[in-house]
Amino acid sequence: MPPFHELIASTTRSAIHLEMRDTYTPNEPSFLRWKETGEVAVEEFWSDWKALVRATVTRGVTIRRARIVSEPITDFIRLEYEMTGPLNVAAGEQVRWLPRRQASDLALPGNDFWVFDDKLVRFGHFAGDGTFTEHELRDEPHVIQLCATAFEAVWERAIDHSEYKPL
Repeated sequence: MPPFHELIASTTRSAIHLEMRDTYTPNEPSFLRWKETGEVAVEEFWSDWKALVRATVTRGVTIRRARIVSEPITDFIRLEYEMTGPLNVAAGEQVRWLPRRQASDLALPGNDFWVFDDKLVRFGHFAGDGTFTEHELRDEPHVIQLCATAFEAVWERAIDHSEYKPL
């Protein structure tokens, strides 16, 4: 499995990411710090990500991220919301949020995913508690189409980060 930075480095036009879980990586250091102190430590824990996104966007790649979330949001999603401006948006990502109740009639893949240049899908698999288990790469046209179509349906309904106010 190529590392993410290699996948994004080979991307020339667009990368889209759909997140659909209410919790991720419960032992993530930035999450544990935030739970303990309330501090959003973007630079301490996420400076490499921020630099990678900034470099990718600078070379002309559009990065869009959409998150489907249950409301009221979980603690983990609250941290993601608080980090989105200083991390994702500041690095150059476009981010939108869709309350889960507004996604009921959308056909969605069973797992979170990235699509790179409409050529490759990277699914992320997680355990029930949000612990990451593995990635899966797929390049079949019907899988790429399913994910791209689902993402665009979410994106069309979702609320820009600057306007979204979570419950």
